[in-house]
Amino acid sequence: MSEQIDRRDELLLKMYDQLFNDINRHIMVIWQSVSTIIGAFAIFALVEKDIIPIDVASGIIIVLIVWLIAHLYDAAYWYNRNLVIIANIERQFLKVSDLKDIHYYFGKHRPNNVMLTHLKIQYALGVGLLLIVVLYHLSLRVIPGLTEPLTSFELIRATPYIILILSFFYLRYIRQKRKKAYSEFIENSPGQDVNVASQDLKYGVGHGFKETNN
Repeated sequence: MSEQIDRRDELLLKMYDQLFNDINRHIMVIWQSVSTIIGAFAIFALVEKDIIPIDVASGIIIVLIVWLIAHLYDAAYWYNRNLVIIANIERQFLKVSDLKDIHYYFGKHRPNNVMLTHLKIQYALGVGLLLIVVLYHLSLRVIPGLTEPLTSFELIRATPYIILILSFFYLRYIRQKRKKAYSEFIENSPGQDVNVASQDLKYGVGHGFKETNN
């Protein structure tokens, strides 16, 4: 019986290490995505050489930015899910007093698949780049055309905005799907109960909660 317990503990500790490795992998891949997004602006060099039109170039960059944001939603889910499993493993070994003696994170799981600050920064970068591309295209291709006759309208000018609208619905779908998956995981694998109230703890922004949450 003791040998079985030791083997179980060994397995849990190996899972613990692997989950942290997975968290690091899902966070670091974002930097590769950002590098790809920044490199995509080289597409504008092709525009200057009249190889591709500005409308197509803007559309491609929007697609790449949306790709980045979609990865951020997915990375947030994997981070939070792995953190739940890590906390559940810690509950197998740590005592209630360890909430204060070691750390309080294992007492409650992060709510609503809240995005890690590190990922939020990447998200802000993506949104910022998106705004720059859209505003640049508006000033160059849309606003000047407002004074032109309707017969001079070119459908290709609408390419970035068609992509933008489709991307909005796609990202909303990804976000809702990941949020639902996290809620499902929490419901099915909540882990052992921890008497958090006995330790007089406050769960706030440091663990994904609102400041008023206790």
